[in-house]
Amino acid sequence: MEMVRFFIYSIIALILFSSNLVAQDSNHKDHPTLSFDKEFIVIAHRGASAYYPENTMSAFKAAVEMEADMIELDVLLSKDNIPVVFHDEKLNSKSNGKGYVKEFSLSELQKLDAGSWFDKKFKNEIIPTLREVLEYCKDKILVNVEIKTEAVSENKDGGVEELVLDIIEELGMQDQIIISSFDYRVLERLNSMDHRVRTALLYDKKQSNKRDPVTLVKNYSVDAFNFSIRKLTDKWPAQLNKSDIPFFVYTVNDEKKMKKVIEAGAKGIFSDKPDVLKRVAAESVGKN
Repeated sequence: MEMVRFFIYSIIALILFSSNLVAQDSNHKDHPTLSFDKEFIVIAHRGASAYYPENTMSAFKAAVEMEADMIELDVLLSKDNIPVVFHDEKLNSKSNGKGYVKEFSLSELQKLDAGSWFDKKFKNEIIPTLREVLEYCKDKILVNVEIKTEAVSENKDGGVEELVLDIIEELGMQDQIIISSFDYRVLERLNSMDHRVRTALLYDKKQSNKRDPVTLVKNYSVDAFNFSIRKLTDKWPAQLNKSDIPFFVYTVNDEKKMKKVIEAGAKGIFSDKPDVLKRVAAESVGKN
């Protein structure tokens, strides 16, 4: 009798284990392919920010549900030197706080309402830390971490670049991240550090000093070149495509403009509407 009971329990355990494996595989297939090698990358600008308050967990979770390939987020530092996800250096327009992000500790920042400015139903949204967002994104979606100029200090030791890299490396997400910045000091400092995280230069006219995109990419040893759709001239895409340099264009929410950027050979587009971009890309990529 004991042998029969043991046999029955063993069969049940095997069935449950197999079911769990199937469920895990099914869940895995629900996530976008985590690869920078895709023909075209749909990037959720500050999350699905057309529908949710930007740079919040709601916006990032929605981007994953919409099956975007990547989310883009912005990093500033709190008073106690914690990388937080927020775009503006001032809290006034995107939260119920007043003053500069850098004037508040993390605990103070996370007591603020970062959702009601968008819609009252998001009043419980908080300002997330970079670590919190990346922990959620791990093995789900690629991430473009933009380091804001306001977070950059004169001294690179213990600066925002090092703090961001430390978090990425602690979480083992080096292959899932690309770091970008309008501040070229960030790119210079990252080049001097031992890491394997991809980097992208966000074009800034003043710092570029009349250098063309290909020259800038070489000068700062970055993996990609990011620029505004307002700069989508015939010259830039042709130069970049000829040199096999991936370029990403922001921020595009109009379908016709999306198609135009795709036709120009962009590797990806930043959009507040990743669901719309995903549909347009499915219709347009590979047909030009």
